[in-house]
Amino acid sequence: GYRVSLQGNFFGRNHTYVTFPEYTPREHIKLDPPLNLRSNATTSKCQIWWSVWNVPWYLVEILQYELQYKEYGTSWEIALNKTPPSSLPQIEIEATELRSGTAYVARVRCKVSENENSYHSQWSEWSQTTVFQRADVSKLSEKIQYTRTMQLLLIPLSFGTLLYLFWNCKLSSRYCFFLTLGQKTSRALTFPLQLLSFSHSILCTMGISR
Repeated sequence: GYRVSLQGNFFGRNHTYVTFPEYTPREHIKLDPPLNLRSNATTSKCQIWWSVWNVPWYLVEILQYELQYKEYGTSWEIALNKTPPSSLPQIEIEATELRSGTAYVARVRCKVSENENSYHSQWSEWSQTTVFQRADVSKLSEKIQYTRTMQLLLIPLSFGTLLYLFWNCKLSSRYCFFLTLGQKTSRALTFPLQLLSFSHSILCTMGISR
C-alpha cells in the first residue's frame, strides 16, 4: 500500500497532514465509461453492445455493467435498469419490454464486480447514448399471414361441404335423376344446391387469394 499525506504552509509554518495512512490503489478504482455504444432492434428483441477502453486485461473479465434505458424525451429519473448476466459487453432487451412505435435511448456504465474481493471500484461515468426502436412487422406481412390463416380455415370447410353434398346426393339419387331430366327442382335439393354454390365461391376465392 501507499501512504498519502498533504503538506501545506499555514501562517508561515509547514504542516503535514496524513490523509490515508495506508492507501491501496486496487481498492479505489474508477474506470473510464464504456465506448461505442451500438444497438440493433428486431421484431423479437433489441441487442445492445459496447466496448471498454483503458482497462487492464486482468480487469476486463471481472467487470460489471449496468444499462439504463428510457423513452426518448423523458427523464433519466424514471429510466429502467438492466444488468447483463455475464461480464460480456452486451445485453438484450425483449420486444415485450418495449412499446410499439416508441423511440428509446440507452446508456451504460461499468465497475469491478461486487463479487470480486481482490479489487474494488466505484461506478464509472455514464457512456454516450444510443437510440433504438422496436422493429414491428409490416402491414403487408400481417396481411399475407391473415390470408394464409383464412385459407387454412376454408380448406376443411370446403371439404366438409363437398362431403355433405356427396352424401346427400347419394341418399337422394332419385331427385338428382329428376333434375337431370329437366324437371323442377324439389325442395329437398334446394339446400344442397345452395351449399354447392357456396363451396364453388370458396374455391374461387382461395384461387384468387393465392
